[in-house]
Amino acid sequence: MNPLALPAAALRLIGRHGTLLVAASIFVGLAVPALAAACKPFLGAAIVVLLTLAFLRVDPAELRHYWKRPTLIAAAMVWVMLIAPVLLGTLFIALGLDIRLPGLFFMLVLQISAPGLMSSPALAALMGLDVALTLASLIFCTAVTPLTASLYSLTFLGRSLASPAAFALRLLLYIGGSALAAALIRRLVGRATVERQHLAIDGLSVCAMFLFAVAAMDGVSAHARAQPSLVAGLLALSFALALGQIALTALVFARAGRGRALAIGLIAGNRNIGLMLAATGFAVPDVAWLYFGLAQFPIYLLPHLLKPLAKRLQRPND
Repeated sequence: MNPLALPAAALRLIGRHGTLLVAASIFVGLAVPALAAACKPFLGAAIVVLLTLAFLRVDPAELRHYWKRPTLIAAAMVWVMLIAPVLLGTLFIALGLDIRLPGLFFMLVLQISAPGLMSSPALAALMGLDVALTLASLIFCTAVTPLTASLYSLTFLGRSLASPAAFALRLLLYIGGSALAAALIRRLVGRATVERQHLAIDGLSVCAMFLFAVAAMDGVSAHARAQPSLVAGLLALSFALALGQIALTALVFARAGRGRALAIGLIAGNRNIGLMLAATGFAVPDVAWLYFGLAQFPIYLLPHLLKPLAKRLQRPND
């Protein structure tokens, strides 16, 4: 018997039930705080693995299709990284959050400045959405992040979070290294093998997302016991921002096809706050850390809840 057959079968099973297992991972982190603390040092590695698997999951020909016709992904970048952040930042100031809740306002500015999650293509795959479009849009959005993040931090916070050049280099290493690793794997095992093992690749992505989600829950249980009303309010805010951005983005891009519109909405609604935290050196107020953990709930629960909708929205011409 092939010794790899059992692990591969287990990964395929995980891939088939990916959105449910991803949703369950945050509750594991809440239930076992010691495990959350132990996983925290591996957050960076989980991001690299997720992006590598996303590149591996996408057919290079499909990705080239969007590079040759960049209108849609350019429009997605303008909306996600320029228009939506300005609208939200202006709303936060109009509500007086910068005065009444400066710690939370700081974190919200980080959130709207961030590109989509590195795991967005993996989540799109689990939901049956267009992975190539999600990955191409993510790359476009991430490419402009050093400039837009500096602009928004100066505009809304009055100071720059990091050097744009240093930030750009860090992102280039993340994306370029992941793309190179995926290309080497594809060359070594062959395109046909990669395509046959797409469910196993999804299973590996779920494992990496599980690690990330568990780590992000570090400290959330203690806050929930000590400040339940604060936790409830921040949790409601995180869901409102995620769902609002997904829904509004889907409406804005409805003419591109409902499935594609939802894929772009996934990037707008699920932003990579962890990447922005790294740019600050993780020197943020306690309420910002708490919001970061709670913001994982919509990220990990919504793909499972929205998966039936994603299936209904898919059409042959989407």
